[in-house]
Amino acid sequence: MVVAVHTPSGQIIGRDTSVGDEEAEVAQARSTRTAFTHRTDTGLDVIIPVQTESGITVVESTVSNDELRQGVAAAWATIIGLGLLLVGVAAVIALRLGRRVSVPVTRLAAVAHRIREGELGTRAVPEGPPETVELAGALNQLADRIDVLVAAEREAVADLGHRLRTPVTALRLDTDLVADPEVAGRLRHHVDELQRSVDAIVREARRPLRSAMPSGCDLGVVVRRRAAFWEPLAQDQDRDFTVTGPDGSCAVGVPEEDVSDVVDVLLDNVFAHTPEGVGIRVGVRVDGDRARLTVADGGPGTGESALDRGRSGSGSTGLGLDIARRVAEAAGGSVSLGRSDLGGLTVEISLPLRTGDHKNQR
Repeated sequence: MVVAVHTPSGQIIGRDTSVGDEEAEVAQARSTRTAFTHRTDTGLDVIIPVQTESGITVVESTVSNDELRQGVAAAWATIIGLGLLLVGVAAVIALRLGRRVSVPVTRLAAVAHRIREGELGTRAVPEGPPETVELAGALNQLADRIDVLVAAEREAVADLGHRLRTPVTALRLDTDLVADPEVAGRLRHHVDELQRSVDAIVREARRPLRSAMPSGCDLGVVVRRRAAFWEPLAQDQDRDFTVTGPDGSCAVGVPEEDVSDVVDVLLDNVFAHTPEGVGIRVGVRVDGDRARLTVADGGPGTGESALDRGRSGSGSTGLGLDIARRVAEAAGGSVSLGRSDLGGLTVEISLPLRTGDHKNQR
């Protein structure tokens, strides 16, 4: 940088840079008494007039282009570095704050899923910010309330069972007083049907307590277990009893006891309403995202006679198939009836597979 001072007398102190346009600039500064800058090819001129006792003194400073650019790159690098550092610090702080909120919420969701799966004794640990602590407390209170409601409903169902069975027992005793054997036999038959209906209603009344917090099971395993229970009866009645299933797991979102009830009512329907020697075929297969349980028989007759037996004919109350339908529909499935290859009735239960399970179809 070059500095020169132009006194009122015309003397130049310092290096003389006022040549050509510079002399005009000094004269302009004296006349206007205003400081200004002038850009040149080699740099920048700064002209500053100063009022002194003897007149106006002009200070002229010339800065080259190299001097103007000196340190600019380092300054930009410092600014960029500081910016990146601040962004990094902000990201770390945001991550820690986010985890402080998200981790407790994720744990609360896990507790809610466990309660939904039937683990009613599970409770959440209050942690995190005040909002998640309050949410954990509300979830725990909800779980406590569910326990109370479930216990109250079980007591109500048990009381209902006793209230219904008492008059049925009285009716059974009264039938023994009927003198006409034919009428007495008919009344006993009706009382037996009423007793079975009451038992089925009580079992069905208990079902929402299990299905409200559904758990899951392996459909193939449960079907094989119940088929093994019925197989000795099939052998005694000289029936061809065939059971097939998938190679791998077949997990469905239905409790094991509900699946057992469905298999039992379907097989009981076959044994009760088809002659001895009629074949039975039980199968479990995977079809896309659904599991399908089929129970087919070779009972006499086809068409409407077989379908009516599945609904409510041939002395059946129809409650067994209704239980199977309710279990399937509660899990998002369905029940369909049709003719079997064996000549009788086919009942197919369709249930959605549990999310995340991978199966292989035989």
